[in-house]
Amino acid sequence: MNKADMHPMPLDSGVVPRFLEVATFMRLPAYKSAAGLDVALVGVPFDLGTTFRTGARHGPAQIREMSRFIRRVNPFTAVKPFELCKVADCGDTPINPLDLMDSLRLITEFFEEIHRQGACPIAAGGDHTVTLPILRGIAKERPVGLIHFDAHPDTLDELLGNKYNHATPFRRGVEEGLIDPKRTIQIGIRGTRYGDDDLEFGYQSGMRVVTMDEFEDLGRKGVIAEIKRVVGAGPTFLTFDIDGLDPTCAPGTGVPEPGGPSMRDVQVIIRGLQGVNLVGGDVCEVLPAADPLGMTALNAANLMFEILCVLAEAVAKRRRR
Repeated sequence: MNKADMHPMPLDSGVVPRFLEVATFMRLPAYKSAAGLDVALVGVPFDLGTTFRTGARHGPAQIREMSRFIRRVNPFTAVKPFELCKVADCGDTPINPLDLMDSLRLITEFFEEIHRQGACPIAAGGDHTVTLPILRGIAKERPVGLIHFDAHPDTLDELLGNKYNHATPFRRGVEEGLIDPKRTIQIGIRGTRYGDDDLEFGYQSGMRVVTMDEFEDLGRKGVIAEIKRVVGAGPTFLTFDIDGLDPTCAPGTGVPEPGGPSMRDVQVIIRGLQGVNLVGGDVCEVLPAADPLGMTALNAANLMFEILCVLAEAVAKRRRR
């Protein structure tokens, strides 16, 4: 029996044309449960935490559609994630579109079940609030390190008088003991700010904040080395806000910020994270209504694949221990 017989496999686009069949993440089989899986790909269609341009609730559907382009082998690392691990599309989390706090509870319970079943999640949001309930579901027994690509630090205490929104998840995550701030690195931070203290919590809690100016000084290799130094060997989650990319690569997002890294930059950096002990990841803030050509969702799908390749190797390494 070969690996293809043992593992769920994406439809082969050389045999089944990309435009056929219902869209799933990377053309994988759709599973009702994560039982028996190593990695669960999940949609989180939530945008009740946004404060300006809404519509990221439709992101998972468009990312699924654009992930029809994904093939089976990483062109740089030669990783074959679908052979290393059992991976499937486990659908969307439940959401209460009229209740933010109830939605956070529902999302948390969904990821708690995935974690209980022994699978690692890679999620497609949804606005960046969703990382908090994902971590509530998978990091209760120990805090995780965090690799955070974003234009914004998302560590405000509150916004518009509210403590649970897409500008606050990583402050809440530290306060709840889900994130180890000393094993957290934020990459690509830039853009105008509300005030002088926007980054204060990150610095004071011990996070490593790499602004876009420092990103350019370090270069890709320097950023990779710094990520590995900060997160070390412990369990680590990778979260990618699509507005971390320059808007020329990702116009379809709620709060675009000029002057960011290219898609090529972040592809190289994520590929350079082989050996990091990943336990999950997400890609957030895709706004289809502002993405008429689908380029933002296409890049999001490719980022999910890059994260999957690093995660699949980490899962396989842990299995061998």
